[in-house]
Amino acid sequence: MIEFVLDGRSKVNTYVQLIQQVKQALRVGLLTAGDQLPKVRDVAQSLAINPNTVLKAYRELEIEGLVEGRPGVGTFVRRTLAGSSLADQAELREELVAWLHRARAAGLTPEDVTALVETTMRAALVAGTTRAEPASAG
Repeated sequence: MIEFVLDGRSKVNTYVQLIQQVKQALRVGLLTAGDQLPKVRDVAQSLAINPNTVLKAYRELEIEGLVEGRPGVGTFVRRTLAGSSLADQAELREELVAWLHRARAAGLTPEDVTALVETTMRAALVAGTTRAEPASAG
């Protein structure tokens, strides 16, 4: 089951953070069709937020066709966002964890890591590739 975490310093609305976390979990296979999302009341209590904020996030996910609410039972995943690359993700995740340990040992903060990853991804997209290998010189 997913455990939500809020970034209080983020300028992203709380309900949007919840939506993003569900979508990320769907994309990497942590949530699959049939899985139940945490109960609204439990999320609201654990994060100290208004239950209506959680309901808003769950409603948005329902509108997008990702989850379905079952009255009196809960909210369940209808479909995944995981692509065909899901099988490769376990190995990549292990490599990423090792890289994150090296980054931490080098003194990078979580904000530094995020900045490094996001700027590198943008640069790779501008260069016409999202692959880790450098673009080949024609």
